[in-house]
Amino acid sequence: MINKDIRLGKGLGKIKFGLTMEEVEELLGEPEEIEESDEDDEFEHQAWNYWEEGYSLYFDKEDDYKLSCIETANRDVQLWGERIFEMSQVQIKQLFSDNNITDIEEEEMETGETRISYEKEMIDLYFDEDQLIAVNFGVFINDNLEVVWPEK
Repeated sequence: MINKDIRLGKGLGKIKFGLTMEEVEELLGEPEEIEESDEDDEFEHQAWNYWEEGYSLYFDKEDDYKLSCIETANRDVQLWGERIFEMSQVQIKQLFSDNNITDIEEEEMETGETRISYEKEMIDLYFDEDQLIAVNFGVFINDNLEVVWPEK
């Protein structure tokens, strides 16, 4: 099974941002479901869902369908060696703070969930009450709004 370390701006274990669909399929096999974006979506993309593993991988048309974003609900995922799905909001904020990341945005969603975002780090954490339910993170974007692909 793949290594489950979130590497901010880079990917999840061996799944690196910037991989082509073919490269991802070589690593993970065929997705259980492929979703196309709706016409009214801001960005045209495909989402590859691996439900059993708890991953959704996003490929943006604008980026030649390279992997640019991962959403996960996999409870084994780690960030800086910590199993974040077992931590409270306070503990997770402390973890970011311990790693010198303090620029935080918090929003109550209409669905009742709380979203905590670290915009520069391109990561959103979704909580239902105090329980982390999903993490969405993507490739870094620099101050000129250009995508910064990790080195292969």
